[in-house]
Amino acid sequence: MAFGRHMSAPVCLIENDEFGKLCVKKEAKDILDEINEPVVVVSVVGLYRTGKSYLMNRLAGKQSGFALGSTIESKTKGIWMWCVPHPDKKGHTLVLLDTEGLGDVDKGDEKHDTWIFCLAVLLSSALVYNSLGVIDNMALEKLHYVTELTENIRVKSEGNQDEDESEEFMRVFPSFVWAVRDFTLELKMDDKPITSDEYLESALKLKKGHSPQIAQYNLPRRCLREFFAPRKCFVFPRPASTQDMKRMEDLTEGELDSEFLQQANTFCSYIYDSTEPKTVKGGRTITGTALGNLAEVYVEAIRSGKVPCLENAVVSLAKIQNVRAVEQALQIYMTEMLSMAQLPLDPEELSSIHTLAEKKAIEEFINMSFNDNDQIYQQELMGKIHNEYQDLCQQNHQASLMQCQEVLEDVFDPLEMNISNGSYLRPGGYREYRALLAQLTSSYRARTKSQIMSEEVLCMFLKGKEDVGNMILQADESLSAAEQEKEVQMLKNEILQQRQRGLEEQNRLQEQAFKDMERTHQEHVNQIVHQMEREQERIRRDNERVLEAKLKEREALLKQGFEEEASRMQKEINSLKTDMSKQEESKPSTMRKVLDGIGTAATLFLPGFIPKAAGIGLSFLSRLF
Repeated sequence: MAFGRHMSAPVCLIENDEFGKLCVKKEAKDILDEINEPVVVVSVVGLYRTGKSYLMNRLAGKQSGFALGSTIESKTKGIWMWCVPHPDKKGHTLVLLDTEGLGDVDKGDEKHDTWIFCLAVLLSSALVYNSLGVIDNMALEKLHYVTELTENIRVKSEGNQDEDESEEFMRVFPSFVWAVRDFTLELKMDDKPITSDEYLESALKLKKGHSPQIAQYNLPRRCLREFFAPRKCFVFPRPASTQDMKRMEDLTEGELDSEFLQQANTFCSYIYDSTEPKTVKGGRTITGTALGNLAEVYVEAIRSGKVPCLENAVVSLAKIQNVRAVEQALQIYMTEMLSMAQLPLDPEELSSIHTLAEKKAIEEFINMSFNDNDQIYQQELMGKIHNEYQDLCQQNHQASLMQCQEVLEDVFDPLEMNISNGSYLRPGGYREYRALLAQLTSSYRARTKSQIMSEEVLCMFLKGKEDVGNMILQADESLSAAEQEKEVQMLKNEILQQRQRGLEEQNRLQEQAFKDMERTHQEHVNQIVHQMEREQERIRRDNERVLEAKLKEREALLKQGFEEEASRMQKEINSLKTDMSKQEESKPSTMRKVLDGIGTAATLFLPGFIPKAAGIGLSFLSRLF
């Protein structure tokens, strides 16, 4: 299991270095590097001393962990991370990010707070905004960081940056949860009960007019409405008395306000159930490893004075992830092969081991690789696995060759001794020689029947005994000239038959090699098709989520009398529907392009393919005939 899944306490993910610049901490990056499964990332942001860390500890299922503190000093610096097994989604890791409290006057660095907020948005699947009291205009003005997102985050690396990108932001931004703490009001409007979600949406209503004051009033509301979907609100009463809150980490559930506890449990259930795994532009779900790399890509952009760009981040992440994916997948293949393959082995058995090892390697590559749209890295992996397998086949042949030669020397030792002491150089000696040769040949075949080089080694041995046999034959005066001629011809026929056996063995090896290559190609095709289907399904769901949010927004604008803005929203909806239709229509051609790319990779190996291992036997035989 991944090391990151067993964290006993949070660690710092992002902090300021000695030069005052943001940096990713190696310890946290190493933990994320070990998490090769999808991550659900929940970030909490808000003004300092608003109780953010307590909610994160509840999500981690722990009483303590993220520092709570009991004074007016902000405890959390930078962004802290806690990775725990996801309680509901098997095979997923829940990554909790607790951010430094915003608006701490002692820091005196407003831009620092902005970047912390931006990083929380960029890295998370769900963004929890924590505030005290009520959602009013003052609370929304304190959330001015959301109005700066378009200035500090870019979707595209090129093109018109002023064009409306709300659709793209909504597609990649996290879901938004407003947690209102110490809420004392009654949830009513016009004397009618309302839900906490209705309370939030009511607070986000726009004012009509074009004055600077109205534009300023509407700005944070527009940003929340246009960038984040879905939106959710939870209101929490005060958890305990003022005195007891100083020791929140020590309070048992029985000492907490029952309504607060109920809301906290409802909040956690919502986050667990509804928050999707983290994705980036293009709908690709990322693993812990990719999250660590993504954090470095964004932080490096900020350190260098650039604006983090989603498109550039995907390109950079793809390069990092794909290089590592090839290395890791190849390492898994080699580890599996070397742990299971005790050479020499029957080629079919070696092929079976290769099949399992390759399947695991390809699965690892598919999980780790990123936006390998032209299958460049997948083709590289195919080639490397092919070469490694060929080398192992060659080693297998060499091991079989040596073992067969050892058996041959042991089996034919009596024959060699008789030849060396001249036992057969007498009348009737040839028939004795041939009888023992046939007997020992049968014995040798029985002992080496599972060895792939058995016939080749025997072929070389028999060829080497051709002159010896002729000499014994000529020395045997009990045979007539006709009988000697017949024996000579029989000997030649046996050698030709032995050569044929060797060639047939090599043909079987080549057939096995072709089967391996064809199966490899099919495995790559199956894995990439499954991956594309998953990604296309995620893109479809993202599109539907954005479409649903825009339809609701259009309806709300119409109800509030914003006909012009509702009309603009309808154009965005129509454009999105057109894009969705085009994406559906392009699926088959996209799939064909991918399959053609993998097919091209296969043709690099298949035509005129002679396995290295089979080549050993062929060169062996060519030296004899």
